[in-house]
Amino acid sequence: MANFGRYVDYGLGLFSTDIGIDLGTANVLVYVKGKGVIINEPTVVALNKKTGQLVAVGNEAKTMLGRTPAHIEVVRPLTDGVISDFEVTEEMLAHLISRVRSESRSLIAPRVLVGVPSGITNVQMRAARDAAKNAGARDVFLIEEPMAAAIGAKLPITKAVGNMVIDIGGGTTDIAVISLGGIVVAKNLRVAGDHLNAIIISYVRDQFKVLIGDKTAEEAKILLASVEEYDSDKEVVVRGRDVVTGLPKEVVITDSDVRNAISHSVDSIVDSVRDVLEQTPPEVLADIMQRGINLSGGGALIPGLAPLLVDLMQVPVHVVPDPLRAVVRGIGIVLEDIPNYEEILIDNEGELSPHLA
Repeated sequence: MANFGRYVDYGLGLFSTDIGIDLGTANVLVYVKGKGVIINEPTVVALNKKTGQLVAVGNEAKTMLGRTPAHIEVVRPLTDGVISDFEVTEEMLAHLISRVRSESRSLIAPRVLVGVPSGITNVQMRAARDAAKNAGARDVFLIEEPMAAAIGAKLPITKAVGNMVIDIGGGTTDIAVISLGGIVVAKNLRVAGDHLNAIIISYVRDQFKVLIGDKTAEEAKILLASVEEYDSDKEVVVRGRDVVTGLPKEVVITDSDVRNAISHSVDSIVDSVRDVLEQTPPEVLADIMQRGINLSGGGALIPGLAPLLVDLMQVPVHVVPDPLRAVVRGIGIVLEDIPNYEEILIDNEGELSPHLA
């Protein structure tokens, strides 16, 4: 594997800073070696269709969702954890890399480590690598997100002991069993945060005859989502368009409504966790029974999910510290100590982890 270390040339005053990117469907986080996470923004891009120029990226672009004139298009360039719009992704990465280089005054193109879902195809991996390369990276390496999440949770991934991670992100849910620096069993499920938003939109349309936007659905999910009933109902007012009259309308939805809406999706995640456990070798399964399952990603914050898994799987379940940043934290740990983690990376020549080959 090519040397991934930091390049410094004090004689010429040139230097290159390694960059780690958690390229998520909902949010993109950028870690700079020696500095930590310096960018944490929505994976949203606004483009001027007349000129083809980038108008806004991240938070600024997200505020434009549903509010733009005809010539401004707001795009989410990733779907289900993988690149769906290559050119827009490339422009977004170029913008982010340019920001990092301008802040660090780097004159040499950086080496970049990108987090990708487990189980993606060679074509999808090549798209992520090419997008970063075309955006200005000198060398590009990939790391599987459940592996990064495990490292971010400080699990002993290189030892002969089983570790299980469930990373519920914006586009995908990655379920993986890890031992000796490799993934023993993994499953990638396209049921995650964005899918839950779509389910809530569909539920409100069917039950209340009101069409709401993605942003409203996401706010309702954050405030009301749960997998178990509570003594007192929580509720929130949502505003949208009456599908019958076409006029503005507001309705009140409760945590019970959201719980009913997402129940099937939660069942799908539970079934997938069961499938992975059933495929796990007995010795590794014994480790998991003792050490437990680790939940990361935004979905780990859904109240009642961890207790539900404990009840159904009869295995301890732990929500990792700061689950929203578990993947980028793991990417950062790898960047700071590359020699100890080279074996788990997918290099810029396209060499795959054994279970993806």
